[in-house]
Amino acid sequence: MERRTTEPRPDWQRTVEEQGIVFPLTRYPDGSLRPYWDESAYYVFSLPEVEALEDVVEELHTMCLAAAAHIVERDRFAELGITDRRLTGLIAQSWQRRDELPSLYGRFDLRYDGIGPAKMLEYNADTPTSLVEAASAQWFWMEDRFPGADQWNSLHERLVAAWRRQAPLLPPGPLHFAHSDGDELGEDLMTVAYLRETAEQAGIGTEALSVEQIGWDRLSGRFVDDRLRFVRSCFKLYPWEWLATDRFGPHVLDTLDNGGGTGTTCWIEPAWKMLLSNKALLAILWELYPGHPNLLPSYLDGPRELAADPGDGGRGYVAKPLLGREGDGVTIHEPGSPVVLRDEPCCYQELAPLPDFDGNRVVLGAWVVEDEAAGLGIRESAGPVTDEYARFLPHVIL
Repeated sequence: MERRTTEPRPDWQRTVEEQGIVFPLTRYPDGSLRPYWDESAYYVFSLPEVEALEDVVEELHTMCLAAAAHIVERDRFAELGITDRRLTGLIAQSWQRRDELPSLYGRFDLRYDGIGPAKMLEYNADTPTSLVEAASAQWFWMEDRFPGADQWNSLHERLVAAWRRQAPLLPPGPLHFAHSDGDELGEDLMTVAYLRETAEQAGIGTEALSVEQIGWDRLSGRFVDDRLRFVRSCFKLYPWEWLATDRFGPHVLDTLDNGGGTGTTCWIEPAWKMLLSNKALLAILWELYPGHPNLLPSYLDGPRELAADPGDGGRGYVAKPLLGREGDGVTIHEPGSPVVLRDEPCCYQELAPLPDFDGNRVVLGAWVVEDEAAGLGIRESAGPVTDEYARFLPHVIL
């Protein structure tokens, strides 16, 4: 793994906008605009390195599925902050009938420096973004700058194939694709638009709408779209913890299709994905696989030995809310610092500072489609936490 600098392509901003990145710049607190899509540098990997990372990702995914089964079988939902018994019952049913439910993709965030083993930071298996950048824009960048080279990127082909395989699981009628109007940057909109395109390439009829446009027909007891057609299936880039608890949450639970139901709505991702996008998963994984080389020690009741003085083996810790995105609510605690237990439920994970490449803190976003590793996206931050100001950089295998 190596970071190399290069000159951006002429008119790069227009190029990537045409490829679906309608948010190529990020506005900073001082009002300045700086690139989100950053092709002034790129990362180089060897083929054996990528093949090893693929194996790690698929092993981690398998472990996460085993952890989900453990949560359901041992009824450990409360540790994830899920206490509504009706919801836990539906999640459990969703898990038990998962072979009957469409389930598409997820993204692991990994700490990796090219030297030691990759470490799992978290798994977003419900509403991962940065997909258009990883699947499309960086592929076209490679074809322009390194024709004939390769990239860890089979995302597009795997997504189309996944939709084709899972089409028989969908109820009749169009598959709706929904994002929230609250998305000011357009990232959610373009992610959903891209996934809709892959579904159409698989031969599935689709319709687009926003979450806010989904209506409730009191007479039929069904969700309807903006043309009053039943929403029988819907891919939603909208977190399950919102979907199940907002104003229409009771209707979502009333009409949840957990496999073959009539008069119901099949939501993609399915409800069992709530088990994989919750940071409590990290602690349960460490409990089930203590000492695993690709995991970091993680706990729910406090930082335990992580908070000890360095001389006593303390490594420091990071406190993460069980639900949150783009570093929101994450706090860093150096070894030996006073223990701070937060009022909200948190996961306390060993501090593993992101590797520093020329002053840039790097995190790998490794994609899974169905159950297979499918591609890589790289984000850089100036600070220790990958937040909304992170930049996306392309990569190549040489």
